[in-house]
Amino acid sequence: MQIVLATRNEGKIREMKSILSGLDVEFLDYRDLPSMEQPAEEGETFLENALSKAKAVHAATGLPALADDSGIEVDALGGGPGVRSARYGGEGLSDMERSQRLLEELDGVSDERRGARFRCVMVLYPAPGTADEALVTEGIFHGRIAREPSGDNGFGYDPVFFVPERGVTAAEMSDEEKNSTSHRYRAGVEMKYMLMKSLGR
Repeated sequence: MQIVLATRNEGKIREMKSILSGLDVEFLDYRDLPSMEQPAEEGETFLENALSKAKAVHAATGLPALADDSGIEVDALGGGPGVRSARYGGEGLSDMERSQRLLEELDGVSDERRGARFRCVMVLYPAPGTADEALVTEGIFHGRIAREPSGDNGFGYDPVFFVPERGVTAAEMSDEEKNSTSHRYRAGVEMKYMLMKSLGR
């Protein structure tokens, strides 16, 4: 069975392939399908965006597509930037510039109000053996926003996402640590289980 990973984000591709390893599935990505395009993320929820990406890539390739949409939700920002995490602060900013913008927004905010979570919704479309159904999973990774960036592993907001029980930011965690605790891991493990069931394993 072949499944297309509906993303051009190298970090996501690496994480998803690691989490879903061991399945009798060949995972393809944009390097295997250079003409693959993704729709703009215009939905109001992570589910809308993930489903839209999976359906578009399936339509373009004829293969089942696995997409996720994820972002960071910060208590002091009323759950923002949320679904707009990748565009926070405007188009064209780097990951570090977005993280710096977040720190500026929270300047002077106490630790008690810096609670945050990464949320990931993962969609496989169509589900094995169906024509128009999807498998959907969700994972949440709790932490808080640090006072300054630290660490150079990971991507996105990882350098400013502090994980209290480990005493480090997500960017200071090894790939193995992150892939056993993160929001994408939690959504991915559930997706792996659902795929194993649907494939009869």
